[in-house]
Amino acid sequence: MSSGRDEHAEAAADIAAVERANTAFYEAMERGDLEELSGLWLPGEDLTVSCVHPGWPVLSGRGEVLRSYALIMANTDYIQFFLTDVGVSMTGDTALVTCTENILSGGPAEDGNALGPLVGQLVVATNVFRRTPDGWKLWSHHGSPVLTETGEEADEEPSS
Repeated sequence: MSSGRDEHAEAAADIAAVERANTAFYEAMERGDLEELSGLWLPGEDLTVSCVHPGWPVLSGRGEVLRSYALIMANTDYIQFFLTDVGVSMTGDTALVTCTENILSGGPAEDGNALGPLVGQLVVATNVFRRTPDGWKLWSHHGSPVLTETGEEADEEPSS
């Protein structure tokens, strides 16, 4: 029988492993490393993976999800994620990570020789991981844009 301290240490180790898997997901995106990114998702189709990119429909199945990342990587010259508000919840062999993705991205400049203007975006994300013999793997990613008010909208009086 394990003591409460052992259970606490195991839970802390699981949370740290999930945090590392979550970080690896974003780092692979930043590097444009589709091979590494592919290895972070659940293998096979026995548990159908899913993904919702901001403004996209639900993508289901490993092939469809990985094609979407290949498309994003092919059309993004620069992307960097600054994660805030990261939270991890666990039950059994499933972990839920919620966070805010503070994204800085850019495409090619019009002249084609340099990086174009950088654009910032806020996205709230939920990443669901499953424990496998090879570590924690992504089961689902859902990103939703954060709609912010401009100062002008906040100051406007409602019209009658």
